Amino acid sequence: MSILITRPNPAGQALAQRLNNAGKKAFQAPLIEIAAGRELPLLETKLNKLRSGDCLFLLSKNAVSYANWQLNQLQQSWPDTLFYYGIGPSTASKFQSLSGITVSYPEQGETSEDLLTLPALHQVQNKRILLLRGNGGRDLLATVLRQRGAIVDECECYQRLFIDYSSETFSAQWENAQIDTLVVTSGEMLQQLFELVTKPKKAWLLHCHLIVVSERLATIAEALGWKNITVADSANNDALFRALI
Repeated sequence: MSILITRPNPAGQALAQRLNNAGKKAFQAPLIEIAAGRELPLLETKLNKLRSGDCLFLLSKNAVSYANWQLNQLQQSWPDTLFYYGIGPSTASKFQSLSGITVSYPEQGETSEDLLTLPALHQVQNKRILLLRGNGGRDLLATVLRQRGAIVDECECYQRLFIDYSSETFSAQWENAQIDTLVVTSGEMLQQLFELVTKPKKAWLLHCHLIVVSERLATIAEALGWKNITVADSANNDALFRALI
């Protein structure tokens, strides 16, 4: 098995190193890089609009890292009068370790759909909700919360920037490396990977065993032409490592 990991650093690098240490043959080619979000300077203002009992959603570890950095620069602390929700256990744990504040999160899964099943989020009429997120991505969470009567605002705390690879070089390099297993952790990156690989190499790409992090991604992959797809039980490196050994 030769594995290509496409998730951004530092998580992608950490997973590749862990797999190599375990005797696997793993390479890394991140499809995106992470940078500060364009709305990060607005975070303090957006937080100040929230009242006691309102909700703040942490939608990734990157959002947590950049938002916490921004508040530290301003010598501000996280309000302790809000209800905090994390997209999954790893994001919640990261925030709790930085802030000391308890975070609610779904016990199973790390998707918007999983988060929306929490009983408390069915009673959000007239509550103000701030979503800390990256650029792009899905609007499902904001849409459903508004349908349930919440007043939703968003803050782009980080942005995902596509790395500009040469299609020909990328395709040839990884086919020649005999890559037969791919790790892709978002729909955005899955589409980018499919478009990046040149047409003559598409058969190699679609023949690879694809590891994804949700059934939604598996459905997208099937539509693109992949047949051999495994859904890891979470989006964190521990779950991806288990899916690969």
